[in-house]
Amino acid sequence: MRSLGFYRVLVFVAVALVAISTVGPRTGTYQSHAASTCPKDDSGLKLPPGFCATVFADGIGHARHMVVAPNGVVYVNTWSGGYYPPNEVVHEGGFLVALQDKTGSGKADVIERFGETAKSGAAGGLGIALYNGSIYAEVNDRIVRYALPQGALVPTGPAVTVVSGLPLGGDHPMHPFVITSDGSLYVDVATATNACQLKNRTLHSPGAQPCTELETRGGVWKYDANKTDQKFSPADRYATGIRNAEGFGVDPNGGYIFVSQHGRDQLHANWPELYKPEEEATLPSEAIMLLKKEGDYGWPECYYDPAQAKLVLAPEYGGDGGHAVGVCSSKIGPVAAFPAHWGPNDVVFYDQKQFPARYHNGVFIAFHGSWDRAPYPQGGYNIVYQPLSGDRSTGQCEIFADGFAGAKISPDGAIHRPSGVAVAPDGSLYVSDDNLGTIYKITYVGGTKTGEPQFTPCPSLTASAGNIARAEANPPEGTHSDAGVAALPVPPGATHEMIALGSRIYHGEVADGTCTGCHGENGTGTTLGSDLTKNKWLWSDGSWAGITKTITNGVAKPKHYRSPMPAMGGSQLTPDQASAVGAYVWALSHH
Repeated sequence: MRSLGFYRVLVFVAVALVAISTVGPRTGTYQSHAASTCPKDDSGLKLPPGFCATVFADGIGHARHMVVAPNGVVYVNTWSGGYYPPNEVVHEGGFLVALQDKTGSGKADVIERFGETAKSGAAGGLGIALYNGSIYAEVNDRIVRYALPQGALVPTGPAVTVVSGLPLGGDHPMHPFVITSDGSLYVDVATATNACQLKNRTLHSPGAQPCTELETRGGVWKYDANKTDQKFSPADRYATGIRNAEGFGVDPNGGYIFVSQHGRDQLHANWPELYKPEEEATLPSEAIMLLKKEGDYGWPECYYDPAQAKLVLAPEYGGDGGHAVGVCSSKIGPVAAFPAHWGPNDVVFYDQKQFPARYHNGVFIAFHGSWDRAPYPQGGYNIVYQPLSGDRSTGQCEIFADGFAGAKISPDGAIHRPSGVAVAPDGSLYVSDDNLGTIYKITYVGGTKTGEPQFTPCPSLTASAGNIARAEANPPEGTHSDAGVAALPVPPGATHEMIALGSRIYHGEVADGTCTGCHGENGTGTTLGSDLTKNKWLWSDGSWAGITKTITNGVAKPKHYRSPMPAMGGSQLTPDQASAVGAYVWALSHH
C-alpha cells in the first residue's frame, strides 16, 4: 500500500503554524503557542497544542523502523530493492544508521552508517531492535545481531545470524520483528499475495483451497533472540491468518503484544458485481490486533467490515459482498479498527511520562498512506494515537501528527510518508519517513490555555469515500475540464476526443478507473506502477495498439514491480474505453 517519488521539495515552515482542527473550527490559539514555544520547529507538521517537532535527521535513505537506546542514540534500518523505484542509486555505506544529538539541539549532529551494504548484496530491511547490549536487524532473508561495545556508537565486529531463510518475494517481502524482555523474537512473515487467489489480484480468480501459502507466510513466527543460526521453519509459526503485520507494540506492564494489520485490497476491482466502486476505498478496515499463541486472524477467508463491526467472508471463499460470515465466526477480530488502506507500517506502545496522561498506555501508529482509495481521495500519511487499557481499546483514535505529505496527499505527490515510530527513554516520539529519509523528533513542552486536551478524532469508519479526487479540482470558469489534454499529441488514427475520454477514465471520472493509484495522478509512476511518461516499454512496442493490448490483458508477472496489473487495470472497461486509455497513455509518453 505505497509509493515513493524522489522529489527534493522543501516543506513550507508556514505549515507548522497552522492549527490542527479539533471538533470545532480552527482558531489562532495554536499559532501563537507554536511561535512562542517551538522556535526550533522546522518540521512542517500539525500537532496538538503543547507539542513541538524538529527534523532530527534528513536524507538518510528509505528509513523504516527505529529503536532508541538508553543513552538516546537512535538506530534506524533502511530499505532498498524492488519495493522502491527501479534502477535507483542506493546510498553508500551500510543500511543501518546511528543518529546522535550531542548538543541537545533536537537534531542529530553525529550520523554513522554500519552493517551490510548494497555492494555486498544487501538490500537492507525494516526490523530493528535492541536486546542485551546488541543491535538486531533484518537484512534480506535474515535477522542478524551486532554486539554493541559499552560506550560505542556503532558495532565494531561482524554480525552473527540469528534466523535465516525467511521467505522473500511476492507482495510483502519484509520481516519486521520485536523482541520481548524474555528474549522471545516475534517475526512477521507477511503474505505473498493479496487474497491467496489462484491468480493474484485478478478478476474473479477464486481463492486457493487450501491456501498453502499459509504454511510459510501470512503469520507471525517465534524464535529465541539468545540463539544463533536458527532456520526458518513452518513448525515455528506462532499465529496465522495475518496478511501483513508490519508493526509490533509491546505493553511492558501487561505483557500484551499488539500487531498491525494491512487489510486486503481490490474488493470492487476483482468482484465488481458484489461491491460498489466507493467500497474499493472504504473496505476493509485496517486493524490493531492482540497477538495470541496459535491465534487465527482470518486471512485470506475473512476481512473486517466496519459497518457491521465484524469479520465477514471474502468473495474468493464464497462471500456474497459482506453478508455471509461462515468460518469467520471462529476467527479473532481486531482490538481497534481504522480507515481502509491507510497502511499501518509501525506501532509503538507509549510507556513513558513526558506526554500528557491521555497518551499513557496506548499506541502510536505510523500510517504510510493509501493507494487503493483511488480515484477517491487518499488517506493516512499521518501518525495516529489509539488509547488502550489492558487488552482492549478504550476510546476513539486521534490524528496526532499530520502534514507529512504536504499539499498533495497521494502516493506520487506525498513529500514524506511515515513508516516507523519509536519512543525514547525521555518520552520523546521519533517518526521515520521512507520517502526522503527524514527522521522527526516530537516533544511535549506545555499545556494549552484551557488545560483541556485538544485533539482531532479519526474519521468515522463508515464515512463515505468522498468525491472523485480529480473532479474536486474544478477548472477556471469558461475552461472545459478536458482543456488540458488538448495540448497532448494524438497517435495516428485517434482523436482528441478519445484522449479526453482516456484521461477521464484514467483519473476515475468514467468507468471507475483506478489507474492513478499505481501510476500516479500525472502518470509519473509510484512504487506500484511504472512511469508512463518516459516512452519506455517492457510489454509492447509502445504503439497505441500495443499499449491498448497491455491494458486489456494486464501484466500477470511484472519485471520490475512486486504486484501484477489486473486486466483492464482492475476496471470493467469496454474495448473502446480500453482503446481510449491506451491513446491517453501514448499521448503522455510522447508529450
